[in-house]
Amino acid sequence: MKNFSADVKLAKKGDISAFSRLYETVYKDLYRIALYSLKNAHDASDVVSDTVLDAFCSIDKLREPEKFRNWIMKILSAKIKRKQKEYFNITEEIGDDFPDISEFDYDSIELKEAMDKLDSQSRMMLSMSVLGGYTSEEISEICEIKSGTVRSRLSRIKEKLRIELTI
Repeated sequence: MKNFSADVKLAKKGDISAFSRLYETVYKDLYRIALYSLKNAHDASDVVSDTVLDAFCSIDKLREPEKFRNWIMKILSAKIKRKQKEYFNITEEIGDDFPDISEFDYDSIELKEAMDKLDSQSRMMLSMSVLGGYTSEEISEICEIKSGTVRSRLSRIKEKLRIELTI
């Protein structure tokens, strides 16, 4: 794992290019985790943008520079949870704005359908583990649950997906 200390120290002093280098190391993970958690590309982009803006504005609050990646993922996790709560509060009518069918990746449609059956926290934990490469300890810190709980949930999630995909 990369040591972020030097760039965090520079970013705390207002060095925009140092923050940009920090962002370059995590932006793909931020977007993938947001996309898999929210299942909407526009919302995922919005959440990532909000996360980066908050991280940039509050970088001086980061006490342990080497934990930059966990810190920004914790911000992302909070933003995702907030966005998911908005989904339940929306009372607008659903419009005719359907995605273009040509954008579908038919090779992974079964996996997508299986992932859609997972609850939001399970999707986020799985995407952090599989896509982001986070350890159970890191996920534990980000989601504020015990690492043993993370390991057991990930095990159950993977087993559920395995069963779902073999049926």
